[in-house]
Amino acid sequence: MVAMSENELYEFLEAKAAEYNRPDFIATDPISVPHRFADPHDIEIAAFLTAILAWGQRQTIIRSASRLMELMGPAPYEFLKESREEDWTRFLGFVHRTFQPDDCLFFLRSLKQMVQEQGGIKQIFIRGFQRNGRVDDAIRHFRQQFFRPGAPARTRKHLPDIDRGSAAKRINLFLRWMVRNDGKGVDFGLWEEIPPASLYIPLDVHSGRVARMLGLLERKQNDWKAVKELTGRLRQFCPDDPVKYDYALFGTGVFEKF
Repeated sequence: MVAMSENELYEFLEAKAAEYNRPDFIATDPISVPHRFADPHDIEIAAFLTAILAWGQRQTIIRSASRLMELMGPAPYEFLKESREEDWTRFLGFVHRTFQPDDCLFFLRSLKQMVQEQGGIKQIFIRGFQRNGRVDDAIRHFRQQFFRPGAPARTRKHLPDIDRGSAAKRINLFLRWMVRNDGKGVDFGLWEEIPPASLYIPLDVHSGRVARMLGLLERKQNDWKAVKELTGRLRQFCPDDPVKYDYALFGTGVFEKF
């Protein structure tokens, strides 16, 4: 563990967040994929699918997400809205690690239903959040809506279940992209209805390792309890925007091998 006073720790987190929360970060990160789009509806769809694929090597994630966007065409939202059954055959060869063609088709069909019936996925998250003003309720509500009855068990694992202890890194990452708007040009800040103060840290092996070395996280497992513990600790430094420190923890862990 690195010994720092609270003030030193605050200064370290602030400095590292500022170092990595800037446009130079985009090109080497999966967020570069939704940044290729200008329309908010396209950004939302591209960001969600990219976040779902965000495990493994970052270049592999970018490559897979880029391929998926190519298959959907220049306007992914319009593709989902207007696609017909014969359009789905192009995805039969799409694979990203354990995310198989059947999983891909289920995700796209579920997104299509949400686009056609509710205009996208934003309103589903918003309704879940507005129940009690909690992001964990928004995550639960979205997962419940996303998986229609009869959804294959193997496909369900690709959308994390926080009630079974998942850290939900990919969904929290997606929500960071959609909610945060700090003017730095990295996160999109499209969902003003959810305040950044309510977000949870997208905990993964890199951010978890750095957090433990800094004394910010005691829990050994990277699970939902750890997410709540770490986010609560980060809120002590910035109550209004604790997840900005994801840049500090992840960036230091990945780029500096801290």
